[in-house]
Amino acid sequence: MAQTPQRGGGGNDRNRRDNRNAPVDGPDSDIVEKLVHINRVAATVKGGRRFSFAALMVVGDGKGRVGFGHGKAREVPEAIRKATEEAKKTMIRVPLRENRTLHHDGNGRWGAGKIMMRAAPPGTGVIAGGPMRAVLETLGVQDVVGKSTGSSNPYNMIRATFEALKVQSSPRQVASKRGKKVADLMGRRNDGASAPEAAPEAQEA
Repeated sequence: MAQTPQRGGGGNDRNRRDNRNAPVDGPDSDIVEKLVHINRVAATVKGGRRFSFAALMVVGDGKGRVGFGHGKAREVPEAIRKATEEAKKTMIRVPLRENRTLHHDGNGRWGAGKIMMRAAPPGTGVIAGGPMRAVLETLGVQDVVGKSTGSSNPYNMIRATFEALKVQSSPRQVASKRGKKVADLMGRRNDGASAPEAAPEAQEA
């Protein structure tokens, strides 16, 4: 005997479709997106000019991961969506000291863009402007001093900033490459810092 279909199945399907648009607690749920630059470009075609928009986006999780991407489309929202997707695919991980600043100073260069970044003590804040500030904030840096000494082109500044971040290394990474312990490296740093202080004492004696 054939069973009659139960009513209400459509409601379950409707709930299932609604859940697709609900926020998902996944790896991308805590991603911070920032629009750095948007530019209107034109292509000359037969009959006139065709306008489109190019967007430059920076994304990060505020915990040491950051990426950038650019997209172009006929509409601004579509260009932003393309740039955001590309940025999420090209995210890199940068080691942070105490989850607030860089481990050491760094310089980056891309084309005519040149930037420098310095680690800063607590309470300094993010002293940087333009595209560099967007990258550092989405990365999760809270104390840093940055300066651009080259081109002000946002694309060059972003790429130069990422070149400087790629060479950042933590004491654990350096120790693993040298086959030593982190305590040995930190001990050498402390010894080097105390040497200048011991010199005046020796002269006074």
